[in-house]
Amino acid sequence: MSSTMLQEPKMTQDGSIDPAQLPNPAAASNPAPTSVPGLGPDVARGPAALLVDRVTKRFKVARKKQPVTAIADVSMRLERGGTIGILGANGSGKSTLIRLISGLLTLDEGRVEVFGHDIVREEMAVKRLINRVSVDAAFFKKLSPMENLLFAARLYGIDSGLARRETVRITERLGIAQKRLGRPVEQLSRGMQQKIAIARALLTSPALLLLDEPTTGLDPRSKLDVQTFIEEIRTNHDASIVLTTHDLDEAERLSDEIIVLNDGRIVAEGSPAALKRLVAERHGEAPTMHSVFMTYTGRSLDEDVEAAAEDDE
Repeated sequence: MSSTMLQEPKMTQDGSIDPAQLPNPAAASNPAPTSVPGLGPDVARGPAALLVDRVTKRFKVARKKQPVTAIADVSMRLERGGTIGILGANGSGKSTLIRLISGLLTLDEGRVEVFGHDIVREEMAVKRLINRVSVDAAFFKKLSPMENLLFAARLYGIDSGLARRETVRITERLGIAQKRLGRPVEQLSRGMQQKIAIARALLTSPALLLLDEPTTGLDPRSKLDVQTFIEEIRTNHDASIVLTTHDLDEAERLSDEIIVLNDGRIVAEGSPAALKRLVAERHGEAPTMHSVFMTYTGRSLDEDVEAAAEDDE
């Protein structure tokens, strides 16, 4: 990672950072897009924010048994500034796919690129462009949220004074009182810890934000705060987002395109409106995201959540 410290950005009248002054790692690490042959001189297309090309991942569960395929021949493309929502029953491969994209798991087949950078050959370039929020966020539990976030900022070369001010601004926007920032993380509720994880990811202004069930464990008000802030980040900072969620309303609200996974394979993809229209026209179901989920995964969301709860007991 670069050791160059960020220059102090200009501030808006309300005291927050002007989004135009925040670092844009995608622009810094990629040259200006070139014209695409055949599209004419006025049409240019840069690299996709995310390109997943025929990715497969298998896990060995026992010496004498065949490997289990968790992700099978999955391909998708996310343009800069867009949001893809990934739906699927528990065990469908959603989190595995996120871990593959983030480099936490190795690919068995296929390739993944982030803004034109191959995640295998250009690992460090990719790590500077992405950040991930998972349902099981990891912290230094004895340290406070402020200490955890300042540590993360230092890894990304962000000035400590700027990081401290941004931490206060982001956490306030997420509904976290400033007095909580000095308490050990282990004393905070799971929902509060999830908010801190989201704040940590947003602090680095990632060009590609990977959200693996980011609002799980949050109360309805906190969930709404997080969803609204995600929309603001996407609009103001030109972030591209991959979202997995069990909240169908959340998926519909935040996603331009939705991919439905079942047994590690893509079984449906399209905009929320297109998928709802499809289940109504082809399957005679109500045009709702619940009908989409049930039609393509073979189970209702309630059944899936209940099964997950039983697995946790």
